[in-house]
Amino acid sequence: MTDQNVQTLTAWQAYRMRLKRRRLLWRSFRSRHQLSVVNDRTSAIGSDDILMFAVVRNERERLDEFLDHYRSLGVGHALIIDNGSDDGSLEYLAAQKDVSLWETQSSYRASRFGLDWVSWLLMRFGHGHWCLTVDADEYLMYSGSETHDLQELTAHLDQLGKSAFGALMLDLYPKGPIGQEKANWFDQGPYRASRQLPVQNLWVQGGARERIYFNDAPERSPTLNKLPLVKWNRRHCYVNSTHALLPPRLNYEYGGPGRDGCAGVLLHRKFDPSIVSKSETERARGEHFGNPTEFADYYDKIAERSEMWSPASIMLESSQQLVDLDLMPGIEW
Repeated sequence: MTDQNVQTLTAWQAYRMRLKRRRLLWRSFRSRHQLSVVNDRTSAIGSDDILMFAVVRNERERLDEFLDHYRSLGVGHALIIDNGSDDGSLEYLAAQKDVSLWETQSSYRASRFGLDWVSWLLMRFGHGHWCLTVDADEYLMYSGSETHDLQELTAHLDQLGKSAFGALMLDLYPKGPIGQEKANWFDQGPYRASRQLPVQNLWVQGGARERIYFNDAPERSPTLNKLPLVKWNRRHCYVNSTHALLPPRLNYEYGGPGRDGCAGVLLHRKFDPSIVSKSETERARGEHFGNPTEFADYYDKIAERSEMWSPASIMLESSQQLVDLDLMPGIEW
């Protein structure tokens, strides 16, 4: 389905976007001085390898499952930045033979929430590769992902002439109070989407976090669309997390839930058992929002172990289930 909201940029807007892209790339290039090499195994990267990029901090509890998930999908090499972990994450990652690792004590917030660091690694190592950029609590799923790996998916995307693969970020939560059990439930909707000028990025909001934490201010609820998988070019750059890309044309590769095309879902396991302690720590650090004081009540509600489950909640079963619920399109393999 063609996106009905496609708008052509004026010459001035297009020029401004080119300047913005150059400024962001220059920021990323300069940020390389903030990174120290722990283990550089990038010489082992093959020409056809799919690469994964991530910034982590104190994610040791997640890392086994996180890496196993993406290894099972066919990621050939992970390039990871550790931002001051003190829970054993650094040591664990340093021992992984398919991981190249950097560390930094610099400000996550001042680096555009880690995006400057990741963008430098994408620029340096990602050119010409399909690159997956994710957080440690994000697990990619797509139609048939249980039996078709990322090599098959990217070959399919290449055949279609696609250069990016979008996804709905689907919040998973437990049936009981958050922080007490594994998160395996989700909201089918509602979700709403619009295009934002001049970057032309999609903006999807709604779902469980809006229902629970932003019901009185839905305009402040989290952005739920991402473009995590991209055939990288060193002239590309992310603008705001992986929600938006430059050049602007790349943002039209994802039209949101309920649209035709080729897209997936990022299972967002933020509300697994470690969420309460992590939220208390991140509120004190003030590194995760542009204006952290505006989100103090959000952290308070998480610390109170509020329940997100409702009678309308659905338990996660399979990729086909998400296709049937119209949260992502099916793929004809």
